[in-house]
Amino acid sequence: MSTALAKQRLTTWTKAILFNPAVDNAKTILFLYFFVTHLLRVHRHIRARGIVTTGKEIYTWCAQRVIFLLLRLPSARDKVTGEMAKARVDIESKLVPRGEGVVRHLSLPEQGKSLDWILEEMAKMDAELENSTDYRHGKLSGAVYHGGDEMDKVIVAAYARYTVSNPIHPDVFPAVRKMEAEIVSQVLRLFNNPDGAGTMTSGGTESIVMSVKTHRDWARATKNITRPEMIIPDSAHAAFDKAAEYFGVKVHVIPVDRATRRVDIKRVKRAINANTIMLVGSSVNFPDGNQDDITALGALATAYNLGLHVDCCLGSFIVAYLEKAGLAEGTNGRYKLLPFDFRVPGVTAISCDTHKYGFAPKGTSVIMYRNAALREYQYYVYPDWMGGVYGSPSFSGSRPGALIAGAWAAMQYMGSEGYLQSCREIVTCARRIADTIRETIPELYVMGDPPASVVAFASKHPKVNILEVGDKMSQRGWHLNALNGTPGVHLACTRLTVQVADEFIADLKDAVSEAKASPSGKGTMVALYGLGNSSAVGPSMVRQLATTFLDTLYKA
Repeated sequence: MSTALAKQRLTTWTKAILFNPAVDNAKTILFLYFFVTHLLRVHRHIRARGIVTTGKEIYTWCAQRVIFLLLRLPSARDKVTGEMAKARVDIESKLVPRGEGVVRHLSLPEQGKSLDWILEEMAKMDAELENSTDYRHGKLSGAVYHGGDEMDKVIVAAYARYTVSNPIHPDVFPAVRKMEAEIVSQVLRLFNNPDGAGTMTSGGTESIVMSVKTHRDWARATKNITRPEMIIPDSAHAAFDKAAEYFGVKVHVIPVDRATRRVDIKRVKRAINANTIMLVGSSVNFPDGNQDDITALGALATAYNLGLHVDCCLGSFIVAYLEKAGLAEGTNGRYKLLPFDFRVPGVTAISCDTHKYGFAPKGTSVIMYRNAALREYQYYVYPDWMGGVYGSPSFSGSRPGALIAGAWAAMQYMGSEGYLQSCREIVTCARRIADTIRETIPELYVMGDPPASVVAFASKHPKVNILEVGDKMSQRGWHLNALNGTPGVHLACTRLTVQVADEFIADLKDAVSEAKASPSGKGTMVALYGLGNSSAVGPSMVRQLATTFLDTLYKA
């Protein structure tokens, strides 16, 4: 067959296929499928976010594209580069020690050092930065959940006994396996689900990430959901967004009520669709220490057969003991604790950080599920690996058994009476601070009615910038958290806070007076918040600063 004849036949066949009515119908059906699919996704997005919010998102996206194009101009690019360089120098100066006396250990020593030398060198490193903070002074928001000097001895002793242990080998370290199972059992009972299931993790973030993974896989297996979505309050921990990015889950963020600080239940219901795998509520949330209405969220989860994760990472053993401490009904008509644990129908998972108000060593948390059947979706099992069957309960393979032993020892040392007493002390302190702000500092207001250990406050005076107040508190040695959205500052009270509550109140009053009399418009809190809200591209600049900060953490 000649080449010309072959081309002619190929052309004839191609035309016959392309212009065949059946092919035309298939193309039409395919087009309609993609059109309807994308239209449905747009409809769900607008229904969840609302027309106004969707419009703002489109505007922000367009504005960012325009600004990013402008930033490619040499003059603008040079200016941004210069500002970022200054910021890098400022961050490094606060974190990386400098000077002739600083010794850097960038390579392994030729000969091993003695314990005395190691301890001496550690002491030098502790003292190298002038702005270093002694946590024992108590001028911290959370960060260090100190159980006392005796507790330190208990944890160190447990560490020493199980230093090399690894629960990936339960046959070699059976005691560690037993302690982990007992920790999970004890925490499940605190949250009123003795027949439930759970695992330990490295912290609240991993607990949350594991829960999102579990609910995603559960929804895929039982409901055939391949485009998973979850609905979270604006006040939910950033770990949910982190998990969503890791696991390909679309997030719908629902605003919280400005007064109660609880998620808008009507908006949550409107956002539910066929792809929704889970809802999220907090008890308490990190930003302002308030609760969501878990009962209402549970009713929605039950009605639509969804998962419901309650984040109690920060609430921890405080919310678990509020009822027993007689503080669940609140004080002064405020601070009432709403139902939040597994007694609420619809709750499928709860995260609790034992390394917060459980006073266990950092790096321990528990993720709990209503039943063992749901927990199975958290596991990873690879039966065909050349090295043998591989199975792990969470992200990590090898895990530090010493941390598990430390957590078990801390919980046994405290006992229920110890946790009950610490709950009373910490919550009473937090509520006293909140009441004092309400009654004696008219320029500020407390955000919501936080029932547990966190107090967040904002400004109601036109001449008082609350972030300026936060910077003034920093100058007095306090390490507090600045809040986005509604500008605010929060304090997570601990056992260390109890001893400095009066000093905190006095310093706060002075800081408000100074910020009101002579605001500088400068400082870490003011600068970062101002940059983040300066324009559509502001958050991108903050992202660059955050990246610089993370890079600096690894600068030796």
